[in-house]
Amino acid sequence: MRILAIESTCDETSIALLSGRKLKKNLIYSQVNIHRKYKGVVPEAASRAHSDKIALLLSRSGFLKEEISAVSFSRGPGLNGSLIVSFMASSTVSEFLKVPLIGVNHLEGHLLSCEIRNRCIEDIFKFPIIALIVSGGHSELWLVKGYGKYSLLGATRDDAVGEAFDKTARLLGFQYPGGPLIEKAAAKVKDAGFSFPVPIVPKGFEFSFSGLKTAVSYKLAGEKIISADKYKIAAAFQKSAVEALLVKTLAAVSKYPVRQIAVGGGVSANGYLRKVFTEKMREKNVEVLFPEKKYCGDNAAMVAACAFRRLKAGKFRNCTKPEADLKIEDWN
Repeated sequence: MRILAIESTCDETSIALLSGRKLKKNLIYSQVNIHRKYKGVVPEAASRAHSDKIALLLSRSGFLKEEISAVSFSRGPGLNGSLIVSFMASSTVSEFLKVPLIGVNHLEGHLLSCEIRNRCIEDIFKFPIIALIVSGGHSELWLVKGYGKYSLLGATRDDAVGEAFDKTARLLGFQYPGGPLIEKAAAKVKDAGFSFPVPIVPKGFEFSFSGLKTAVSYKLAGEKIISADKYKIAAAFQKSAVEALLVKTLAAVSKYPVRQIAVGGGVSANGYLRKVFTEKMREKNVEVLFPEKKYCGDNAAMVAACAFRRLKAGKFRNCTKPEADLKIEDWN
């Protein structure tokens, strides 16, 4: 089984080549330098950059030297223009090679990235598990009963946690992307000396981070802020955001007894989040699984992992379109 995978949902163009369970290639072109001057992702610029780079990455993948079994791509969720680029590229290659075209859910990819270890897909999930997907566009809790058996427990009502990190970084005058810089600044502080309210939606498993971002802006308003203050604000913000994620995840673990939780998405690279979740879940005798940091952001390796599981189960169909607002769903 050899899978060619393509990812271009937002601002990374990526091509992966999977042979059996072994990842042979995972090429990524990042658009950070393009979007940094705008302090955020510009959809039109993103789709143009994907168009410019995708053929080059396909060539470098060496897929024409392989006997490809299937082509896969992230069909959503994502930016409309960016999704169209990977769909057109993958459908063209699929038609040329006369192999199946498998469209997968980008968020499922973030979950399954937890099973990529040392460039190999491993069977490490002990179902059922709780999954927390935390990225620039999503904050979601799932109950996962098996591959392709997903139930959405709750999502964010407004800003995703990664978006809140980036917007807070912008308020503090940090460059884009701001999430890693918030973590770096917070690490300089042992005790901020103050705290922000932990944003907790009263019932269920939903999240809300817009109020926390507003609290930061109020803290900054009318005050003379020096670098030391920025570090303290970053630390207080990070602590509050992670606590909100932890509270809801603990509630899910309490309602649905599991032995594992999996945390995926760009924000799962945050060292403070990893430390807090690992320590708190250990008290509950729950193992926490994170992707290797190189697979936390958007990448085609996770797309290949999704296609691998579908091919292995024999549950796939040729995809005919990308979907910007695709929701997590059970396999058909």
